[in-house]
Amino acid sequence: MDLRRNLGFLLKDVSRVYTRRFEERAHALSLTLPQCKALAYLANNEGVSQKRLAELTEIDPMSLVRILDRMEADGWVQRRSDPEDRRARSLAVTEKARPLVARIWSLAGETRAEALAGLTTEERTQLVELLERVHKNLLALEPLAEDAGAGASSLATRESESSDR
Repeated sequence: MDLRRNLGFLLKDVSRVYTRRFEERAHALSLTLPQCKALAYLANNEGVSQKRLAELTEIDPMSLVRILDRMEADGWVQRRSDPEDRRARSLAVTEKARPLVARIWSLAGETRAEALAGLTTEERTQLVELLERVHKNLLALEPLAEDAGAGASSLATRESESSDR
């Protein structure tokens, strides 16, 4: 495997398979991945606005509203008036939802354990540290000057030229 050419594909595929495995577990609780993400992020960020929760979870704001409506009807989430902005609503997980949030974290732990099976404690630590460094590197990058369309076009041109060699 040529790491220089396959790193992105491998990272994406690991993420896809890992997510699919978690979703299989969540299905047993009759939950979707977006519902799990909303509850888990909300439990760790009590009092956030719907807008901020949408940013944290990377869930489309309109989809998140529907998810929150259902969870509020199920008694898992409360929308409260924001004391600093009467137009805004802050969100909180209810006591009824706390066991469910704990179960979501348990499912995540089970999925993680399967994914890391066969790795030593040191290897697990090293893997996470290396991925954190890659993540930090990518977040620190300045946006490219060229627009996305031109970037895709020039990439296709470069790939075509390199395959002609």
